[in-house]
Amino acid sequence: MADFHTYATFAIIALTVVAYVSDRFALEAVAIGSLAAFLALFALFPYANGDGAAVRPEQLVAGFANPALVTVIALLIVGQGLFATDAMDQPARIAAKAGGASPVRALAVTLLSAAFLSAFLNNTPVVVIFIPVLTVLAAQRNFSASRALMPLSFLSILGGMTTIIGSSTNLLVAGVAQRNGHEVGFFDITAPGLMLAAAGALYIFLVMPRILRRGTRGGEERRRAAGAQFIGEITVGAGHPFLGMESRAGLFPGLKDLMPRLIIRRGMDFLPPFENMVISEGDRVVVSGTRRAFMNALARGSATPSTREDSEDNPRVKPGPAYHVAETVVTPGSRHAGRTVRNAGIQSTHGVDVLGIQRKSRMGRVPLADIRLEPGDTVLVGADEQHLLSMRDSHDLLLLEWSAQAVPQRQKAWIAFVIFALIVTTAATSLVPIVASSVIGAAIMIATGCLTLQQAARAFDRQIFLLVGSSIAAATALEQTGGAKLIADGAVM
Repeated sequence: MADFHTYATFAIIALTVVAYVSDRFALEAVAIGSLAAFLALFALFPYANGDGAAVRPEQLVAGFANPALVTVIALLIVGQGLFATDAMDQPARIAAKAGGASPVRALAVTLLSAAFLSAFLNNTPVVVIFIPVLTVLAAQRNFSASRALMPLSFLSILGGMTTIIGSSTNLLVAGVAQRNGHEVGFFDITAPGLMLAAAGALYIFLVMPRILRRGTRGGEERRRAAGAQFIGEITVGAGHPFLGMESRAGLFPGLKDLMPRLIIRRGMDFLPPFENMVISEGDRVVVSGTRRAFMNALARGSATPSTREDSEDNPRVKPGPAYHVAETVVTPGSRHAGRTVRNAGIQSTHGVDVLGIQRKSRMGRVPLADIRLEPGDTVLVGADEQHLLSMRDSHDLLLLEWSAQAVPQRQKAWIAFVIFALIVTTAATSLVPIVASSVIGAAIMIATGCLTLQQAARAFDRQIFLLVGSSIAAATALEQTGGAKLIADGAVM
């Protein structure tokens, strides 16, 4: 019967690998199916190992409580906290500027910075953080961003090879080694990891540029980096960050990535160039900018939705951890089409703030509330997640799937960065076990409001959870049935 269990284990693993490679089934379904097959095998055909101990179901599902898997999930939540607060955005941009005017040097510094960061953080948030930085850098230095994205992905993977927390596989192997009496320190794999990363980096910088096809350059790249431009409006009240801002050379540099189109003051319109102007309390500034620019303005507190009044039935949701920005499209036949933003009733109907309008054709320099909506217009809206989800059934405004994104809580970026630094420091110095420091750090991220429970839940990667848990079940079955010893003996022979 021992041979039957061994070969049955081999068969289940082989079928699982084939199912993964075929890509015909969802990864989660294959992982659950593999685990179910092992549970059925040892439940229907009980098996006792060489010590006479039966293989129990709790041994097969123990992988889901593996400390390494818990650490991986906790670090994913920590990474989401860094992303939600934009804690790594400024360091990434500083690294890009450190390269100077040379495109090659700027690109190299940016990519190597991503590799360094991925040694302490999961490579997925690292890539997400550096993609917009690379896109802007490509537009400024006149090279194709598409040729830098794959090197970014590869270098982030290589950087993760240099420390224990750099990748989930490192944590799993370290956990197995610890159970077998071999302690693996935080930097024990750094030396061999750096050698492999250096070899990979040489290939990426010297060979990959000759393999990757040349993409678009020049104006087209700059237009792509600029993104879709929305027209919005900012009302300057008491204590507003824009209050007292002076114009220079006809523009307002303090607006950063927002472009002023019109200033309305006491019923009078002022058009650019804005010579010798100072923004005063009560001014309404009509601006254009990308979705990212509006989100940054909301995060800084310099853009406050002002197109809707509070009411008992429809209270205003102020920008905060639960505030999301999403894109919607005015559908053909929409009751909002042909009406101005002021009279369209979007706020009262859907409970969302209108932040900006984007249209393929040219729009006049008028206040946001006076823009007349047309079918096909993209409306940038802001609200809590509940109100945005309720728009899915709307036939007047089509909510673009996956467009909702939380406004970065930049005022808490330093908290997220300190938490991350403490996790790395305590893990590197062995003051606290990695699993403890990562879980505590993730809990503090949520407790301090760096990210919401919903954001933490989205950071929980069920594919990693199910894949690792079911793979540990397969490893347990191999070990208990003697399959692992059989493979090792065959390899030695």
